Amino acid sequence: MFGARAAPVECDHHGVDEEHCRVRNTTYALFVELGRAPTAEDVAERDGLATGTVEEAWRRLHDDHALVLQGREIRMANPFSAIPTAYRVQAVNRWWYANCAWDAFGICAALHVDGEVSTSCPDCSEQITVAVRDGQPDNTTLRFHCLVPAVAWWDDIVFT
Repeated sequence: MFGARAAPVECDHHGVDEEHCRVRNTTYALFVELGRAPTAEDVAERDGLATGTVEEAWRRLHDDHALVLQGREIRMANPFSAIPTAYRVQAVNRWWYANCAWDAFGICAALHVDGEVSTSCPDCSEQITVAVRDGQPDNTTLRFHCLVPAVAWWDDIVFT
């Protein structure tokens, strides 16, 4: 598994029942293991569940803001993006896509590894690269700006 793993969520938190929590943990573990968003079939096979059971759990997790679906597929399993974005992270010998600048640093944190975040300034297009070592960025002068207030992020999380 490339020396990294996503930390499992404890099942007594977040109002998520044990089966949904197990599906969430398997989904994240497979995302890291496979280097891509797993399919419902991938999770079902790993957990010995019916595909429909995984899809129902994903829908509940989507409604609870634990992941983001696009149709029947995972779009976001924060901090990981299932689609290419402007926020790339190199960690554990592979490239990952993050949903935003904030999530880019979250990938290193989620994997408990050092890494390198690469993006560009949305204003001037200047390349930005930040190394993350021991959980800390090597450049602390950069600022993260979000146009949408945090209270409204989940109104349209893909845009945010």
